[in-house]
Amino acid sequence: MTSPADMAAQLCPRVLAAPRQGRRRLVALAGQPASGKTTLADCLATALNEEGCAAEVVPMDGFHLHNQILLDRDCLNRKGAPHTFDAAGFVSLISRLHDEDEVFYALFERDRDISVACAGRVGPDCDTVIVEGNYLLFDAPVWRDLAPHWDLSVRLDIAIETLEQRLIQRWLGHGLSPEQAADRAAGNDIANARAVAENALPADILLTG
Repeated sequence: MTSPADMAAQLCPRVLAAPRQGRRRLVALAGQPASGKTTLADCLATALNEEGCAAEVVPMDGFHLHNQILLDRDCLNRKGAPHTFDAAGFVSLISRLHDEDEVFYALFERDRDISVACAGRVGPDCDTVIVEGNYLLFDAPVWRDLAPHWDLSVRLDIAIETLEQRLIQRWLGHGLSPEQAADRAAGNDIANARAVAENALPADILLTG
């Protein structure tokens, strides 16, 4: 299997050649949970910076709704599903990234299971923003409004069986028992992964595995 660093090296020329709508180039890196988006995004940012293109990664996960809100809505057990994010707020952020000098955004701390406001920053020197998340190419109300903003879109499409193994390992790493990890993966994450695959908008580049 091609390593994330090798995939990033292959993507780098495509990113650099992509025309832009504004002062910054916006690259979408979409895919299912545990598809490798975060690792690939970081590798791609490193590769671009090494080529002299100032790049930053902006994750979608900072727009998780707070746990108390999810409890009030009786959907904490579905955290990570499309309706458990502030989709409109995220679209607003993306629209600002094209041209504003300085943009602050929230980051998600997985260990604390909470979003931290204004913990990330895109400054005036940033040339290219790599946005990574599950629903960047998702054909559903509000989410589909993201598509026109991408100067280049990349989608990772990974087999469900591979994702399930990765997701179980992820939850084991967070201290869950094998049974709890399997239930967590099957009960929520795999449902979200199937939704991403079944409602995917076209991507400029499709990476499969």
